[in-house]
Amino acid sequence: MSATVVAADYGGPEVLTIIDEEVGPPGPGQVVIDVRAAGTNPVDYKMYSGTFGRDPGQLPIHLGTEVAGVVAETAEDAVGPAGPFHVGDEVIGYRIAGAYAARVLVPAAALLPKPAVLSYEEAGGLMVTGVTAVHLLTATGVGPGDTVVVHGASGGVGQMAVQIAVDKGARVIGTAGEAMHGYLRQLGAEPVTYGDRLTERIRQLAPEGVDAAVDTAGTDDAIDSSIALVADRNRIATIAAFQRGFELGIKVLGGAPGADPGDEIRSAARLELVRLAQEGKLRVRVERAYPLAEAADAHRELAKGHTHGKIVLVP
Repeated sequence: MSATVVAADYGGPEVLTIIDEEVGPPGPGQVVIDVRAAGTNPVDYKMYSGTFGRDPGQLPIHLGTEVAGVVAETAEDAVGPAGPFHVGDEVIGYRIAGAYAARVLVPAAALLPKPAVLSYEEAGGLMVTGVTAVHLLTATGVGPGDTVVVHGASGGVGQMAVQIAVDKGARVIGTAGEAMHGYLRQLGAEPVTYGDRLTERIRQLAPEGVDAAVDTAGTDDAIDSSIALVADRNRIATIAAFQRGFELGIKVLGGAPGADPGDEIRSAARLELVRLAQEGKLRVRVERAYPLAEAADAHRELAKGHTHGKIVLVP
């Protein structure tokens, strides 16, 4: 039996509860994972908040799409993007269903080797922010020699976008509160404080111009400065300012109605993220690890939107 967090109803974090579920044995192409850490993401609480509707037929809702753990059981034909799996292998899973658990049954196609340089907590928070960052940078064509502004650079996706853009050979200007400027410099960005007169401050840093902008914050300052600084709106993308993004003709990415989900880009990014992490080119900043029994508290913190790293759950 596995302790599993589910949303028993629609509402706030108080609807989360733990149940015991039978897991396995694995069928064709499946693997059973002993979970060591599961990443939490805003889409998780949106699943039961009513954002996507309130169909009682979907209850209870199993939460969590990314996981790090150890292979406990495997079918003979269990092969992932990097090859077959064996009992005892350390792995990352994305996208899966029901990662908030002590043990979970997943398709082998969703599994990749865990980079040895990452802890389980770090590995459990690598994929969602990582593939989103790759999508943003790919959609805006960021490459060597470009100057790119990353709005919300201190958040989970922002930190990934900074590091991946730097690895691509781009110059990165990252907007963030002053408390995170030192950390962003460590990642290779040139930090700038968000808020009033943001456009002016970025121009002072980059008088020769800005080639692209990616927005993870969704603020008017982020969008207004992007429009003012980047000549080609095809090189501006947002995962947060959906309404303004559509109105202004910039690229809107993610799960909003009408947005580009980028499924192929995100799926293809998984192996690249594992490689970059293994080579020490990607850090995953973990804000806090909560036990499964405190999943509601983890979601309350996540919903505040002010964390500067991943919140993970551990069995």
